[in-house]
Amino acid sequence: MKRTIPEIKAWLQAVDTLSPEELQELLTDDRVGVRKLAESYQREQARKQKERERVAKMWQYERECWSNGLTLVAGVDEAGRGPLAGPVVAAAVILPPTFDATGLNDSKQLSEEMRTVLKQRIEQEALAVGVGIVDAAHIDKHNILQATYHAMRIALSQLTPSPQAILADAVKIPGVDIPQQGIVKGDSLSHSIAAASIIAKTTRDEWMKRAAQMYPAYGFEQHMGYGTPEHLEALCRFGPTPLHRRSFAPVREVIENIGVQGTLFAEGSIR
Repeated sequence: MKRTIPEIKAWLQAVDTLSPEELQELLTDDRVGVRKLAESYQREQARKQKERERVAKMWQYERECWSNGLTLVAGVDEAGRGPLAGPVVAAAVILPPTFDATGLNDSKQLSEEMRTVLKQRIEQEALAVGVGIVDAAHIDKHNILQATYHAMRIALSQLTPSPQAILADAVKIPGVDIPQQGIVKGDSLSHSIAAASIIAKTTRDEWMKRAAQMYPAYGFEQHMGYGTPEHLEALCRFGPTPLHRRSFAPVREVIENIGVQGTLFAEGSIR
């Protein structure tokens, strides 16, 4: 007696892999519903295989370091170079070779829910995690690139044990004696950098959500300080907060325009 379509569906959901013979039997079944289940199973297996290959490939830079005896490899990345308000945040993460990197990717490619799940896994299983937060005043004084480097150095200084090698996203960090490699689009090519990307992004988002409670008129919890139309409208209406980067052109232009009109709100007056 043939299995029913619901029985076959449940079987496919429970089994890890089918033998070639079992799959071929489903693909040639005289029932359309069974053939569709088999085709869906094939697509899902192909997706899983592609993900396994992606995950394996993203260890390539770490493996090169490990093979040279550099066992403590720190990935470094930042979040928040582009926003008009809030800090720039950098993170440094040392992962063990046994880390389960399933789903790990550039933080921008992940949902907020997935970033939260991965953040917890990273914090629980990483050998070390460091975070550097540099505020808007420092950014205005030294420029965003130098502030980013400063945040990265802070993050690295917090790592215990100290790293023997650094993999950074697209940059080489000045003022650091540890051997390092800058990798363009490193957050999608290295698990260590991707992990740092997730820590930096989630840390900064949490910071901006707290800032939104102090300055609710600006909607920081929605745009995280980026120059969205809603943010620019609030900036023009209320003026800048102490969290805004006055050296950034859109903020500077608002200050100049409001200054001419004489309607600039006092710093920190919007709560």
